[in-house]
Order: sequence, then C-alpha cells, then structure tokens
Amino acid sequence: MTARPPRPSRRAEPIDLGTAELVPDPARADGWTLLIDGVEQSYVDLRDPTRLRFEYVRRLASVIDTASPRGRPLRVLHLGAGALTLPRYVAATRPRSTQLVVELDAALVALVRAALPLPGDADVRIEVGDARAAIEELADERFDVVIADVYRGAQLPAHLAGTRFAAAVARVLDPDGIYAVNLTDLPPLAVSRTHAATLRTAFAEVCLIADAALLRGRRYGNVVFAAALQPGRLPVVRLTAAAGRDPVAGRVLHGAEFDTFTVGARPVVDAG
Repeated sequence: MTARPPRPSRRAEPIDLGTAELVPDPARADGWTLLIDGVEQSYVDLRDPTRLRFEYVRRLASVIDTASPRGRPLRVLHLGAGALTLPRYVAATRPRSTQLVVELDAALVALVRAALPLPGDADVRIEVGDARAAIEELADERFDVVIADVYRGAQLPAHLAGTRFAAAVARVLDPDGIYAVNLTDLPPLAVSRTHAATLRTAFAEVCLIADAALLRGRRYGNVVFAAALQPGRLPVVRLTAAAGRDPVAGRVLHGAEFDTFTVGARPVVDAG
C-alpha cells in the first residue's frame, strides 16, 4: 500500500504588522486559511481559485463577475493583498486580465509569495506601499475595477475613508469602471452610513451588499459597497441575484432604500 504524503503543517511567522499564520484546510489538500494576529483574513484553494470561503469575498467577487461580460479581461487594482484570493480569482475567471496589488506589509507579501505562489500565467504585479500614496501616483482612468479590502484594527484606515481618497479612486477608474470596498461594522451601522455618504461625493451611483441580519441590526459583520461614476452603470439586478443565492443570503440596497439608509449621514471630509 502506498503511503499518503504527510499533511502540510500550520505555519506562523512574524510580519511587519503582527503575526501571520497559515493553517491548512483539513478537508482540502490545497486549501489554506491566513490568520493575522489570530483573526481569519483570507482563504485560498491553490487547486481551485474560484472556491471562495468567506462571505464578503464572494460579495466582492460578485462585483467583479458583473462588471463586464463573462471572461472579458479586466484591468484591476487591489488595495490590500491578504493571501491574494481575489487576484487568483480574477486570473482564473478572466484570463489575460492585468492586475496591480498594493499591500503595506512587505513581510506578508513575501510569506504569501513563498508559501502560496500565484499561478504562472497570472499577470499580477505586487507593490509594497500605502494604498493612498500609491493611488495618488497612478494615471487617470487606468482601471476597470478597484477593490479596497484594507484593515487596521478591524476597520478601514482613516486616511482611506474620506472624500479625498474617494475622489482619488474615482480619478483612476475608467469612466465605465466600478469601485468595490469592504467594511466591517456593527449596529447601528454608523460607519457604513458615513461611508455611504462619503462615496456619494465622488460617485454618481452607489449600492451596498450585506447580510439581511446585519442590516436589521442583529449582528456584527461585513458591508460591501459598489460605486460607479456613471448613473445606471451598477448591475444591480445581477448583484441582487448573486446576493440572494449566496450561502449567506444577502440584500442589496440601492435607489430609495439606499437613500433611506444614508438619511442624516455626513461624509468624512479629510484635509489631505
């Protein structure tokens, strides 16, 4: 009888902003979970990059899926790397896409590159640096999709949450492009309401996607926003369908419902 190869073991290493752990999936030989300071951040299946374990990642992926016809290459900017789950997803579902990833933590980038290498045919460039500083150096109208998934202490960093940053994202988007950003929030969703108002200062159309229980004020969780420069550009019907069939069923707030959600909220006006 041929012996099975040993299962990979848990791996923990210090990184610039804490401690990273890579934990093997006991059910899948090529599955790994990335934890930072004990908190789950990313899941990667090296054999099947389309297998997305976390709810908020599937919601971000639904924005990518509906941004243009199936399989069409996209120019994508990812702010925040994690284990490069979404860059792998884009490379698998939209071959020939060109992608730029900006991540502040150089040690995390080195760990992920070494332990969870990208597919050889993935056109993904990784830059180490601050998201805001990086985006201010980029050319106008360079990207079809911008994804922001950046955490510091379980929150979007303050310098990425204001009107100046929203305007910077809008500047680097193609006029037909879409911006998606992931936040964490808890009842009464004050952070999300404020961010909704902030996005509206730079984008003509905004919607949000979240678990219905979260929107009813019953738990802590993730809120994903999608924003477009052109009115009517967001694929709301398709986003709603994707949220409804997700294992963690979600709702999309748009139009009058989104207006109600943002009543009384004021944007974060940052000085620079």
